[in-house]
Parts: sequence; structure tokens; C-alpha cells
Amino acid sequence: MNALASDFMRAMTSRGFLHQCTDQSGLDHQAASGKPLAAYIGFDCTADSLHVGSLVQIMMLRWLQKTGHKPIVLMGGGTTKIGDPSGKDEARQLITEDQIKANMTGIRKVFEKFLTFGDGPTDAVMVDNAEWLDQLKYIPLLREVGRHFSVNRMLTMDSVKLRLEREQPLSFLEFNYMVLQAYDFAELARRYGCILQMGGSDQWGNIVMGVDLARRMDGNEVYGMTTPLITTASGAKMGKTASGAIWLNEERLSAYDYWQFWRNTADDDVGRFLRLFTDLPLAEIEELERFEGVELNEVKKRLATEATAMAHGIASAEAAAEIARQTFEEGSLQAALPSVEVPKELLSPGIPAYEGLRLAGLVGSNGEGRRLIKGGGARLNDVSISVEDQLISLADLSSAGSIKLSAGKKRHVLLRPVE
Repeated sequence: MNALASDFMRAMTSRGFLHQCTDQSGLDHQAASGKPLAAYIGFDCTADSLHVGSLVQIMMLRWLQKTGHKPIVLMGGGTTKIGDPSGKDEARQLITEDQIKANMTGIRKVFEKFLTFGDGPTDAVMVDNAEWLDQLKYIPLLREVGRHFSVNRMLTMDSVKLRLEREQPLSFLEFNYMVLQAYDFAELARRYGCILQMGGSDQWGNIVMGVDLARRMDGNEVYGMTTPLITTASGAKMGKTASGAIWLNEERLSAYDYWQFWRNTADDDVGRFLRLFTDLPLAEIEELERFEGVELNEVKKRLATEATAMAHGIASAEAAAEIARQTFEEGSLQAALPSVEVPKELLSPGIPAYEGLRLAGLVGSNGEGRRLIKGGGARLNDVSISVEDQLISLADLSSAGSIKLSAGKKRHVLLRPVE
């Protein structure tokens, strides 16, 4: 297509957010019109915090606002009572309305760090879909909304088709989820002039249904956009680790542990994650991508500090970076740790984590090392090792010239490379 006209769409494409769009040219035209457009993403209230798996969507809303448009954060106070079957092998456990409200309060804390809320034309608003979904009457819903849906088409949606192909039960309750999500879009278009729904790639079918319904019911010209599934260089799903989810609220995960998660980013992911998860200009990111080897550790620290500052504030990010510096660089907390010398050539290009644990004397065999990693008990530089074949290399060296390996909470050994 021709060069993009809007800052918003340029940010989406150049930083790696765009995967699918119902009409990229039309949306770009709307975003370049000079009038703020309203766009939303829905978040169900299944926990009292969001985790890193939702961060791509949060950053989309942040860039929407930074480029002069209005973010709508849709809380699923209504849809959480049903549960989204997308990507699920079984029904979500239903939670109470009190739990949903408490979770919504926790989630709001996350967004207050990333977005500016208020009454201005580009200020973000948070809306609860229970406001309209709880008021719906069954017969009018069937007549006014249900008639626009083809069951034949609904059965082709991944959220339904995959469950049926696996002969796993799909309740009538869950089958209604895509109807209500589509109705959310129509309602937001009416109430807020919202013309864009965004979400992860697993929501594409639901989003297309919403675009179609808004057009059929009210003749509104609206759009849908999804992000790619974000995986790490190892193929693991973003934010999933052996030690659990990487939560965005400090009540769930400390700023230091959050900083360490980003510091432990694989070499091949650094540039992509700087684009997706920081506000750094692209030109600066391109410069940072030129670093290699041990120097790349400084770029990882920059990524960790930028990402942590966004979620926890600059003071917490700098404090986390300083603790890490004292721990790994000055060695103030490691002076008494045992160390094992390993040939430098082994660490270039690297050795599997299970082998490193064996060389450190923390396990008796590679098989035992694999089991320790699988059980979530192994750590590299105080960050959980989630993949058995994760490489330990010279890139993991601290400035003090060592790599810290841990088995459980009390057994630690430093690997020191020698010529």
C-alpha cells in the first residue's frame, strides 16, 4: 500500500504491533484526519492484575494516546461472568461479582501508570461493559442482535472450532461470548463514537464479528486490528515462566523481579522488545541494536529500566537497577559464594542451562539438571530458567566476570570463565 499518512499507523507498523487489520488504508485515513479517533481494547477481570502477556495491548493504547487519539479501556464486568473460550481447552471457573469488582480495582492501577485519564478529547476513559450487558433482556437481544449472527459462521471461529474438534465441551454460556463482545463494539460506537477495536490475534474472529455487527445494526464504519502472538526467541509465550506469570502490579511482583525479567531477555529479542515495550525513539533503538556480546548486557539493562519505569515509576526502576549493580557488579552480596572455573571456550557460543548446573556442581547429572529446570527450581543470575535448553554464555557475565547459578533458594555457585 501507499506510505502511511497517520502517526498512529506508522507507530503500529514500524514498532511491530500490527498483525491483521480489516481495512488498513481506511483506518489510516481516519487516523490522519486531524480529529481524534476513539479505539478500545477489552480486558476481562479474571485476576486483580494484568501480566506481561497483556502488555502489547496496553502499549497499543499508550501509542494511540501518544499520537493524538482517545483510548477506551473496556473492563469486562459483564463478560467476565461468562468467560472467553478463545484459546481455552475448558471453561473458565466462574467468579463472583464481588471478586470481579475487586479485580477491576487492581487492574485500574495498572492502566494509571501507562495512560492519562480525564475528560479531554484524547484522555483515556475506563468503561465497564456490565453497564449495558447487565440490562439486556433475552428476547429483545435475540431479536435485535442475534438475528445478525450466523451459527454456521460462529462454528468456524477458532474459539469454537478448536474446542469441538478436540471433543471438549463448549457450554451454551461460552458460545454467547462472541455475541456479547460484538455487541460491546456496537454499544461503544453509539456511546463514544468508537471506530476501532484492537486485541491479540486470538481475538480476530470476535473482532470481525463486532465490526460486522456495528455496521449491520447502525451503519457505522468501524475497524478491527490485532497484534501478532508475541513469543520469545526460544518460542515460549511471552510472560510465561516456570516461576509463574510476570504480573504488572507490584503487589503481585516486586519492581526488582520485574526489572530482572527484562534484564534476562534473550539477545535475539532485545531490539524487538525495545520497540514494543518502551517509548524510546526508533533511531535510538537502531543504535542500541548495534551492540554485541558483553556490551549487549548494557542494552538489556536499559530495556529493563525503561520497562520498569513505565510500570512502577522511575524511582523504583533505578532502585532495582542499583540493587542489581551491587549484587552482580560489585559482588557485595556474592563475595562468600563458592565459584567454579570453566573453560571460556565452553561459554562461546554457550552451553545448555542443565549442563551449566552440572558443571557448577549443583546437580549430579544433566538429567537431574533438566528436572530441576522443569520444576522451576533453577535460576540464572537470580532469574528463573524456564527452558531446559536455554544457553548460558558470555553474554550472561556480570561486570565482575562471573555467572550466578542457583538451585532452589539457598544453593548458589558462580561460574568463572578462564582461558
